[in-house]
Amino acid sequence: MLAPAVGVDPWDVFHTGLARITGIPVGTVLIIIGGVVLMLWIPLRQRPGLGTVANIFVIGIIVDVLLSAMPAPHALWLRWAMFVAGVVLNGVATGLYIGAGLGAGPRDGLTTGLAARGRSIRVVRTGIELSVLAVGWLLGGNVGAGTLIYAVGIGPLVHLTIPWFARQPADAMRSPVSLAAPRAETCSGVG
Repeated sequence: MLAPAVGVDPWDVFHTGLARITGIPVGTVLIIIGGVVLMLWIPLRQRPGLGTVANIFVIGIIVDVLLSAMPAPHALWLRWAMFVAGVVLNGVATGLYIGAGLGAGPRDGLTTGLAARGRSIRVVRTGIELSVLAVGWLLGGNVGAGTLIYAVGIGPLVHLTIPWFARQPADAMRSPVSLAAPRAETCSGVG
């Protein structure tokens, strides 16, 4: 979603803003912020898993490698097609690794941890995305029309995909948050 240049997701607005200010590559900023966001899990009682660690390091490294090697498409329709595919694939991937019980990524764990307090996944995720977008924009991050599409679309997408890909579908419909990090407590986060 970074390459098509029609807008990046709100977290990448924040990452690109920090990269612009600090001179640190975007993928490295992604890794650093992932670690910082992971610290926000402590009061939310979220537990990291293999998916959490992979999300922090693998994605950050791959972003730096792909951005240096992948040419941006020129045709506007192709840029939009890549971006929309990226949004949908991001929603599906989030549902897959959270639903599989492998541990949420740092940003997703923040969402599921806050949703465990009785809010809908879609509302919490959309609120986080819009907040991060505002801060990233103030930092001078890259914003485009696609950014707003992602900000308002990813919450409803993960709200659907987490239960779809849950190991125990009946439990996921009642509580997708419990799949992010196995624990005794449940919530009504899908409302």
